[in-house]
Amino acid sequence: MTRSAFTIPGDRRRALTLVSFLLLQSVAAVFFVGDVLADIAAEPPGAHTVLEALVAAALVCGVVLSMLQLRADHDLMAGQERTIRTARGELARSIRQQFAQWHLTPAEQDVGFLALKGLDVAEIADDLRGSAPGTVRAQLTRIYAKAGVSGRAQFAAWFVEDLLDGGLAPETTPEVPEGRTSGRGA
Repeated sequence: MTRSAFTIPGDRRRALTLVSFLLLQSVAAVFFVGDVLADIAAEPPGAHTVLEALVAAALVCGVVLSMLQLRADHDLMAGQERTIRTARGELARSIRQQFAQWHLTPAEQDVGFLALKGLDVAEIADDLRGSAPGTVRAQLTRIYAKAGVSGRAQFAAWFVEDLLDGGLAPETTPEVPEGRTSGRGA
């Protein structure tokens, strides 16, 4: 399901507020430009009329720049949302592929996904799997053994490390200590 950048209620209210203020500024700009034009038509421009014209021009520029910035922010947020959706899809695909490489059973894959989502043993057992907590613990132990990690934190870190390496890696690659080929699992 796709959604625009402003579908979250707080974002929608914020966007509506910004658009409302922009509309109010536009009405004020039209009023002041009309007033300046009426003053110029009625009498030769004086210092007061010139000052009003400068203020009206500044208001018009502010309205135009605000519209451009609002549009740019909307486009940026939409692009970021697309990137997040893509990253979510890629992460899920990467997790499924890794689970297959570890030869996790379907039940272990379900438990693994739920553990990665942050659910505890009781939540996985009672609410979502209909299993006993001991069964879920045993499945988690098998998952960790197949993954070569010692617990939930390392299991989650195994996948987060890929995200950090791909998007937030430092410009220079740090030295890998001898005897260790990757940062996973140790």
